[in-house]
Amino acid sequence: MTTDLDATSGTNGADDPGSEVSPTPEEFAGYDELPTVVKADSDSGPRLPRFDGDVSVLPDRACWALQNLLTRRHISGERQPQLWTWVSEYRDELRTRLSELDLRLRIVDELEVAFVEQAGYDSRWGRRILKRETIHTYDAILALHLAKYLRASRNEHVLITREDIHEMFAGVTNTIDRDLAQFDKRIDHAIEKMAELAFLRAHRDDPDTFTVSPVISAVLTASVITDLQRQFEQFIGSGEEGVMPPTGLDATDDDDQDDDDSDDDELEGGDW
Repeated sequence: MTTDLDATSGTNGADDPGSEVSPTPEEFAGYDELPTVVKADSDSGPRLPRFDGDVSVLPDRACWALQNLLTRRHISGERQPQLWTWVSEYRDELRTRLSELDLRLRIVDELEVAFVEQAGYDSRWGRRILKRETIHTYDAILALHLAKYLRASRNEHVLITREDIHEMFAGVTNTIDRDLAQFDKRIDHAIEKMAELAFLRAHRDDPDTFTVSPVISAVLTASVITDLQRQFEQFIGSGEEGVMPPTGLDATDDDDQDDDDSDDDELEGGDW
């Protein structure tokens, strides 16, 4: 007497040549034999060239971070979060590449700001990669006051109005700016310059209200602020047609620099 159990037990149908046999765990070849996909930006695998003749050894993201560092005044985690991530991740490699061009990478982690500056040393073969950005006296004065204003505030987002900025200049008097209309014009030009440098960001719904960017704290270090403060005190105390030559600031060629009106030539400052 046979039962259904006798007919189906034992080999799970292995003796039947027409039946499909499921592999046991020992017979499974595993995932190692499956085809692999090479990622274009993987540090562990070969990278794919971005263009014909690309021989770079850096990952694509490091290359893009380097390109942006050389073409932007700065990279901000708030404004360019993806670029900031790449700069932070590949900072050691980027420092090496920039050093080959006599450039220094500055990263302020607490503010999530990165920028490059020209390294200075004596060599007749060295060449300046970054141009010097010339700002006028009132630009430097406004930058100084904005930096101090931001440092004194404990708020993450500091707001300031155009009227507030004009009031900052109440103590700036000299023989040149006895014309109040011309004086206000110079202040408005300084506001435009701070917006161009991304130190100020105008609000969409109110162009006369600005957010003071933390970038200014990264660029204007404590020593720079001290130096500017000393020069500012000399400027307002002189009462003469002198200039306030601010500290130099390296800039990249990401934006075309507009020529200032000839009215500002009297107060043209040094390189900053």
